[in-house]
Amino acid sequence: MLRNGKSAAPPSPDVAGQPAVAPLVERVVGWSVRHRALAIAGWFALVVTAVLAAALIPGPGAGGVDTGESGRAERILDAQHAYVPVLENVLIQSRTGAPFAGDAGLRQAARDLETELRRTPGTVTNLRSPLGPGGEALVSIDGRSGLVTFQLAGSYDRAGAQYDTVVRAVAEVAARHPGARVVQAGDKSLTSAVDQGIKGDFKRAEYISLPLTVVILLFVFGSLVAVGIPLLLALSTVIGAFGLLQVIDHWIPINSATHSMVLLIGVAVGIDYSLFYLRREREERAAGRTVPEALRTTARTSGRVVIISGLTVALCMTGLLFSGLAQLRGLTIGAVLVVGLAVVGSVTVLPALLSLLGRWVDRGRIPWLGRRRTKASESRAWTAVARAVVRRPLLWGGAAVLALVVLALPVFGIRLQDAAATDSLPRSVPVVDAAIRMQEAFPGTPSPARVVIWEKRAGALDAPGVRQAVDGLSRRGGPITETRVGRTLLLRVPLADFGNGEAANRSLRTLRDRTLPAAFGHVDGVGYAVAGRTALAYDFTRQLSGRTPLVFGFVLVLAFVLLALAFRSVAVSLASIALNLLSIGAACGVVTWVFQDGHGGGLLGFTPYGGVVDWLPVFMFVILFGLSMDYHIFILSRIRERRTGGAGAREAIVGGIGASAGVVTSAAAIMTAAFSVFVVLSAIEYKMMGVGLSVAILIDATLVRGVLLPAALTLLGDRAWNPRRV
Repeated sequence: MLRNGKSAAPPSPDVAGQPAVAPLVERVVGWSVRHRALAIAGWFALVVTAVLAAALIPGPGAGGVDTGESGRAERILDAQHAYVPVLENVLIQSRTGAPFAGDAGLRQAARDLETELRRTPGTVTNLRSPLGPGGEALVSIDGRSGLVTFQLAGSYDRAGAQYDTVVRAVAEVAARHPGARVVQAGDKSLTSAVDQGIKGDFKRAEYISLPLTVVILLFVFGSLVAVGIPLLLALSTVIGAFGLLQVIDHWIPINSATHSMVLLIGVAVGIDYSLFYLRREREERAAGRTVPEALRTTARTSGRVVIISGLTVALCMTGLLFSGLAQLRGLTIGAVLVVGLAVVGSVTVLPALLSLLGRWVDRGRIPWLGRRRTKASESRAWTAVARAVVRRPLLWGGAAVLALVVLALPVFGIRLQDAAATDSLPRSVPVVDAAIRMQEAFPGTPSPARVVIWEKRAGALDAPGVRQAVDGLSRRGGPITETRVGRTLLLRVPLADFGNGEAANRSLRTLRDRTLPAAFGHVDGVGYAVAGRTALAYDFTRQLSGRTPLVFGFVLVLAFVLLALAFRSVAVSLASIALNLLSIGAACGVVTWVFQDGHGGGLLGFTPYGGVVDWLPVFMFVILFGLSMDYHIFILSRIRERRTGGAGAREAIVGGIGASAGVVTSAAAIMTAAFSVFVVLSAIEYKMMGVGLSVAILIDATLVRGVLLPAALTLLGDRAWNPRRV
């Protein structure tokens, strides 16, 4: 449709020398300039409508669906439409190492805790204590620790209030017994710690990244008015996307992490597209053209780049859908939505604002900085680097490739493993410390496996064989809790480890493949499945690992097709993809070396757990392949523009690199600043993401843009731009 649109005016050649997308972009931008009041009002009406839709369309949020056996178990529980009691545990042990049975203070602390928990009727149920019947199973093997377990009674609506009551009771008992360690960890407490940590982390990221972005933009533009334009586009885009996501959440689950990712992606692409426009518009005005003439040229060049870049980012992000994971579906939709809005805004409200402001866009110059920054000129430094590279492309290109290969080597030893709560958050978080101590004394109890047993025929759970099987599991050791939920029986069975490491996974596989078939395989009329934190992470990793080749293949093929259509060159497309793979591989290698191997833990404030978060490599691959294409396409367009204008191959490369340096450096600085904020957050997975994305952007903006790209294009020569000679 874009290529076949008709225009009353003769089509202007685009940067590839073909009348393809450019005429339509010029028409849209031209309409926005001629009807700038309507374009500006229409854009903000769209944003307001999105926000109002979120407020006026009520409904509960869609529930997530997990994958694999754990997902099947949770779906069966959900189908009961009954309250699933929350299991909590309280560890009681001496601070001096005294045995639980021989320490009167520890035993009194346990009695006081029982009394406090029973004081408010209907707060807890299924309370078990080392002082009660069968209490020997709740004393650790070394005899130093006791464990009190219970479930929150009531319903989903009351669970929050019940939990708060329990937390207060535990705190009061701990205060009355300073010589005892009385700490809590369980389903609700661990989930709350992780959720609060994530929300707090993302809030800090948002509060830090926006002011930092403003400061960088001031250095980039040197003008207060010019700084306001990219901020206006980026923030209005993100606000509109948030409103639409609230509506979509009624059918597709959108979590808080998705909103924060959408914020970062929206700010990144919104500012990038504004940079593309402002830079080119300033160049054209500096060449003596009027504002309308400058905007027409900008639409034909940078406007086309924005369309291609936005399409590339959005379509690359859809590759995550091939993972088949519901957790990534909301992120994909949010990213595509915010990028699409940014593209629409860049060809409507952005040129309308530039037309309205005219030369006033350079007003409000910053002293000592504004005069230099408001002038559009080539970068002397990057021009010199590019000139040196095109003279000796094999030497410089080979050295850069070698450096990236060395950085990527640790990837061959990568171990994909999701971070458990005790891996993700620092031990300074009280619940994390409690869970670690509880794991040492009672392996697997902080978050046991959830074995769901359901009836295939009515009354099957009441058969004697089920009771015998459950008793057999209990004799394996460890405190097992059982709860009847509708027509299912929920057993909480401790694993060897409640985390996501190999020990926990081995214990999970043993439970699934040997223990449960031996216990329930001969019982007629029942089915069983294992869920829980360990099972969910295990199934997630298996699903993602199996689908990753599909995600990678889709993104690579798609990127090749888009680049080939944009630049009419197979050679340029293949070279661009190879360079992106090198930079992403190097970034993943750095993440593996730093986080899995533990280099820099003291500097970055984390404790390595021997792996890399399972979703990070595929997420980095998809998002970086899209975002890095923004300025990659911009650079190639500037080079192609000079080549079709009559410049020699090497001069076109040098000139294109120098002319695009200001935009690329600025965009890379903003993206790096936004992503590096994650390094200072508490959760280790976000530290990994911050390091990986920041390193990849830095590599792309330096080695790839300044060395590898000009070296590759020089070696290709005329084959880069002449499809008949590819």
